[in-house]
Amino acid sequence: MKKLFTAIVAAIFAVPSFAQIHSGDFSLNETSVYYGIRLGMNASTFSGDADMSRLDAKTGLTLAGTVGLRLSDVVTPLFLESGLYYTQYGAKENKDEVNLNYFEIPILIKAGFELQNDMALLPFIGPTFGLGIAGKTKGYDENGDFYSKSSFGKGKCLRPDAAIKMGCGFEWNVVYLELGYRFGLANIYDSDEFTLHNNAFFANIGVNF
Repeated sequence: MKKLFTAIVAAIFAVPSFAQIHSGDFSLNETSVYYGIRLGMNASTFSGDADMSRLDAKTGLTLAGTVGLRLSDVVTPLFLESGLYYTQYGAKENKDEVNLNYFEIPILIKAGFELQNDMALLPFIGPTFGLGIAGKTKGYDENGDFYSKSSFGKGKCLRPDAAIKMGCGFEWNVVYLELGYRFGLANIYDSDEFTLHNNAFFANIGVNF
């Protein structure tokens, strides 16, 4: 985790330098298609029918490539954004953890509001769909505890996931920051007694070009 944190911090400090080289590639008022790179972290936990009060949030990594398409300028610029995300979710309880890794494809509607000096706010909302690619538990007993790894699976894969993402981005030239929340919709746990959903606060930094 320390190595991961160091890598993220280094990448964050590298973004402004990259932006200076490519400054001006993205324009809220002119760009029809843009591409983006995202790097970030989230704080995730579970919600559902069971008692989740004893769970703590688990920190996970996000890496993504995105593409945006201009849809309209009737009232304010509107964009449709999608891409491919690698994201880590889960939860922890004391020293025990559940770690779930997904490839996600969001379908987001973003509205652009120009501020000044190449600055803009971009609130967004939309669904996201996840394909589980890996998962493991740490410390939990597979024989009876409801966090057993096998109950998160469907065959040899994790159960598919779906959620609603909403938040707001801030852009300056090509530098992009966003904060938001992910509301889990799909049941990611195989049980007749309760459901589990992946929820997460997230923060990403990157560039649009």
